[in-house]
Amino acid sequence: MLTEQRGLVTEVVLDLKVAIVGAGFGGIGMGVALKQAGYHDFVILEKGDRVGGVWRENTYPGCDCDVPSHLYSFSFAPYRSARQRYPGQERILDYLIGVADEYGLTPHLRLNSALTTATYLDDLGRWELTTADGAIIRADIAIFALGQLHRPYIPDIPGRNDFAGTAFHTARWDHHVDARGREVAVIGTGSSAAQLLPKIASIARRVHLYQRTPHWLLPKPSREFGPLSRLAMQVPGAHQAYRTALHRGADAVLAPIMHRGWSALPAQWFARAYLHRRVADPRLRAAVTPDYPIGGKRIIFDSTYYPTLARHNVRLVTDPIQRIVADGVETVDGAHRPAAILVYATGFRAAEFMAPITVRGRDGRLLHEQWRDGAEAFMGLAVPGFPNAFLIAGPNSFTPAGSNPTMKEYQIDYILECLRWHEQLGGPAVEVGPVAMANYQRWLRRAIAKTVWSGPVHSWYKHVNGRVVNPWPGTTRDFARMLAHHPVEAFTAVARDRNPVPEAASLF
Repeated sequence: MLTEQRGLVTEVVLDLKVAIVGAGFGGIGMGVALKQAGYHDFVILEKGDRVGGVWRENTYPGCDCDVPSHLYSFSFAPYRSARQRYPGQERILDYLIGVADEYGLTPHLRLNSALTTATYLDDLGRWELTTADGAIIRADIAIFALGQLHRPYIPDIPGRNDFAGTAFHTARWDHHVDARGREVAVIGTGSSAAQLLPKIASIARRVHLYQRTPHWLLPKPSREFGPLSRLAMQVPGAHQAYRTALHRGADAVLAPIMHRGWSALPAQWFARAYLHRRVADPRLRAAVTPDYPIGGKRIIFDSTYYPTLARHNVRLVTDPIQRIVADGVETVDGAHRPAAILVYATGFRAAEFMAPITVRGRDGRLLHEQWRDGAEAFMGLAVPGFPNAFLIAGPNSFTPAGSNPTMKEYQIDYILECLRWHEQLGGPAVEVGPVAMANYQRWLRRAIAKTVWSGPVHSWYKHVNGRVVNPWPGTTRDFARMLAHHPVEAFTAVARDRNPVPEAASLF
């Protein structure tokens, strides 16, 4: 640890091999992989007071994951409960904290350290990272594991600041507020709203749920395994077999939905049949029936949302909101609906990757300017002009049809290969070459054009200009296959004179 005197302020400088930003699944997985590969000179910067990422920040009632935890866990630390299929937010957070402790990451954590700037130093071939408290970290390698769902989105509705009651986003849940016997307004009908609605409706006097666009919904299996399943899980190898079956099933059944493949029509028929069975009121049923193909927006997996809509104290509102007033919400039809509590279940600024961090690459180029028309990165993990910098869960690497921890592990394995190659080179930095990037982007655009996302439906998968920037258009197996090559086939070395050496022929 060094100190530098800059003006009147003494700033602490950590001089390291690797700096990881973010301590969710991506950052924790990267830290464990580094230690297992023999790298111990690294730090994990985390803006929060503990690890966990979205599972630390989202504590709203009913918060859950729609992927069974046998799949939604690390391959090196697989979830192995024979009782619970979906353990819920608190247990997932405990799992991540446990992994960090078990694999010795605690000494590497620098908590309450929000990153503000990251600058590539051309003359040194290294990165300089500055945190909100003024600390400076220098590292050979910078790995940004910020994820995609960490910046809450609150729409700029007229009168929003005039509301006199209590208002908050689901990711900033105010646990001091008691909704019992009170009027509650929930804006949004995505996964968070579907999960929290039954909890709020069970205690509130009345809940008005404001819907802009309905979502396709498929029933979710029960939270706990039944007696026979629990017995089966006692058989040696059963947990791994179940995990493998979930992985292959997601690729075989869910992924084709995104391409209007063989399973799309059966899935849509099943979703409609489930809707008809669970919602008796034809008017309500019509209001929650999507008019776009299944998969065009994130599919909701839930078995309590539809029955809750039919409760006597729940009202679905489909008229657009005109304004928020001091004591409630007004819609364009002139109706005023009172509210003492206003909940924004409006998702995240998922398309604004890396914001609000200022990232400067080679020759001072700004990442947010390079991404002004939508973020793009080679396999969601590297950007031309930003040497020795890697992303985990970057653009177009979110799978809506499988396990995102698995996607992150594939990226982590590839980043480790890049680190080993960087050491073998003995000096130059490495960055993805422009030819490999261009060829990959051509392939990606063609693949996305064949998906249901290419239609006009609004979703968090898209940049404001309509460009699809978040989801991966293939299976998780496709993702692994396309990363199964040595970095020399896509990356190039960058000497300290700032000039990249000619890149090898691209594999794309």
